[in-house]
Amino acid sequence: MRVGENIEKLVPYVPGKPVEELEREMGIKNAVKLASNENPLGPSPKGIRMLKKYIKQLHRYPEGGCYYLAEKLSTKLDIDSENIIFGNGSNEVLEIIGRTFYEPGDEIVFSQYAFIVYKLVAQALGAVYHEVPANNLGHDLSNMLNYIHPRTKIVYLANPNNPTGTMFTKKEFKDFMDRVPENTLVVLDEAYSEYVDDPDYPDGLEFLRKYKNLIIVRTFSKIYGLAGLRIGYACGDKNLISYMNRVREPFNVNTLAQFAALGALDDHEHIRKTKEITKEGFEYLYKELDKLGIEYVKSHANFILIKTPMKGNEFYDLLLKEGVIVRPVGGYGLPDYVRVTVGKPNENKKFITAAKRALRKKDKGD
Repeated sequence: MRVGENIEKLVPYVPGKPVEELEREMGIKNAVKLASNENPLGPSPKGIRMLKKYIKQLHRYPEGGCYYLAEKLSTKLDIDSENIIFGNGSNEVLEIIGRTFYEPGDEIVFSQYAFIVYKLVAQALGAVYHEVPANNLGHDLSNMLNYIHPRTKIVYLANPNNPTGTMFTKKEFKDFMDRVPENTLVVLDEAYSEYVDDPDYPDGLEFLRKYKNLIIVRTFSKIYGLAGLRIGYACGDKNLISYMNRVREPFNVNTLAQFAALGALDDHEHIRKTKEITKEGFEYLYKELDKLGIEYVKSHANFILIKTPMKGNEFYDLLLKEGVIVRPVGGYGLPDYVRVTVGKPNENKKFITAAKRALRKKDKGD
């Protein structure tokens, strides 16, 4: 069976193996997974309670438009429910955007070192895409403007960016949006926005009313701890959202995900604890990495991009033998780096201990 050249050349996203399988393969126990930017505190307790309440409704199809969640989220965000669409994780939302608005001959723009799904979407669509060189591992918004042409349909931005943890400011974003043509759609991926405390961070919701060509994408996978249920959403002009709903599969978000997210929205204590443990984790990891002389990128998310004193894959393998799983990011064009999720205090300490042992092995030439 023949497929299109764009599909033939597509390299699928490679997820990490389950912890249990790695433990079996490596002959280790009590492995610590710091590879996928998950919430180390687990899922929102209020989300779990809501999930259990509705588990007996699984014989029914999901509510196609996530009605109750849309109503609650619209109140929380102070926008109409018509301006919101939900997906099977924010990844599906990003794909729906591409499938809805891309036409043959259009171009897509994103940054070097940006979330890899943007490139995967562009390649799957067979789109001409431009990967704009990064500035200090972050988005160079002023240069990205130079890549926007009459055929540019979509620009994907991540703020904070994964895997680098970098952030662009309100002024940078406003200057960018003021110069983007109205017929070019800007997709602002804010998967990690809830972690940011920087006063210069541009909350995309504040820009929605002014820029009709802006769509904001968020997720319940990170700070809410619902990664395994797969639910994300987008906010934008109701006409844009209406077109996306025509493309969206009728029952794309399962019932349990909807109700868990409904409960998680009220779990302010879980969010507070998550932000607190993340902040404390950063303080510890930065201090210890400085002691080890290991370079890193100051992060605005819940992970750290670390420049390893060897190839990233080599460092990953050494840590794996110590029972610590991190994420090598050679697939992003960063072969000398790994990404490390901020975990619980004991997990962060285990990573630092493993890193010290890895460095000693390197020095000994083992």
